[in-house]
Amino acid sequence: MTHEPRPVHGHHHHDHDHGGSIRSALREVFAPHSHDASDSIDDALEASAVGIRAVKISLAALGVTALAQVVIVALSGSVALLADTVHNFSDALTAIPLWVAFVLGRRAATRRYTYGFGRAEDLAGLFVVAMIALSAVVAGYQSIRRLIDPVPLDHVGWVAAAGLVGFLGNELVALYRIRVGRRIGSAALVADGLHARTDGFTSLAVVLGAAGVALGYPLADPIIGILITIAILVVLRSAVRDVFGRLLDGVDPDLVDAAEAALAAEPGVRAVRSVKMRWIGHRLHADAELDIDPAVSLVEAHRIAHEAEHTLTHAVPKLATALIHAYPA
Repeated sequence: MTHEPRPVHGHHHHDHDHGGSIRSALREVFAPHSHDASDSIDDALEASAVGIRAVKISLAALGVTALAQVVIVALSGSVALLADTVHNFSDALTAIPLWVAFVLGRRAATRRYTYGFGRAEDLAGLFVVAMIALSAVVAGYQSIRRLIDPVPLDHVGWVAAAGLVGFLGNELVALYRIRVGRRIGSAALVADGLHARTDGFTSLAVVLGAAGVALGYPLADPIIGILITIAILVVLRSAVRDVFGRLLDGVDPDLVDAAEAALAAEPGVRAVRSVKMRWIGHRLHADAELDIDPAVSLVEAHRIAHEAEHTLTHAVPKLATALIHAYPA
């Protein structure tokens, strides 16, 4: 026996969601840590359904936020507030590509797309990253332009109220998207949460700028805008790291360590030659090569590979399938 390949088997496994403290949540506002090794939901289809529900709920929440700002615009008559409200409406619609990606990801694999359509999430993630970058460019440009050519800020109280509504609405959506995205293993949904956070930062700049103007510092508005631009760039860095990491088949090294340790401890396995993993959408797929006793029978080698596969799918969270190759040591 020179090579004993194993067919792919999907195993469902039970995970547990770990809640974080308020302090850890605040620590991760600007550069949230990627929890690729965190726990998740069992079934891939169920995870996609949860992702779709998160997109729907957050889209509705952002719609309510924008409508609240429309009311304030109508009461104040501020053109600046109208522009910010239109911006929030357009940014809320960026969740639609992610919604489409989750729907596509639920489709069964075909003979052309043998791994399914999970990569649609990564494409949606690229779109979200582009929108975050655009937000940074727009915020930076507007801030520098107002610093060079200051513009009087009218309706300061209404501006602050609209900014507060925008910040709270976007930040709540950001927390929800990021939490669900980590729970189901979707880097694209996490990135979309970070996108909502950048919109919240923009609204926060409106509040702080209005406060500065009210206190007699007219340049506070553009200066705070520049600081917010820097904060958006920090968020952009986190989103780029996660989304491009998925596109390049990057995984958390701790996952590989856990897989190697689980396989090495499996009875009948002499050594672990290699372990490879990749994300396809929000599910992990693994390929491992093992050394076993060359004296064992083909049936025994099959049993060892099958047990190793079973162990691996339970040892690594979000692992959907594992392909095990057994070689004589």
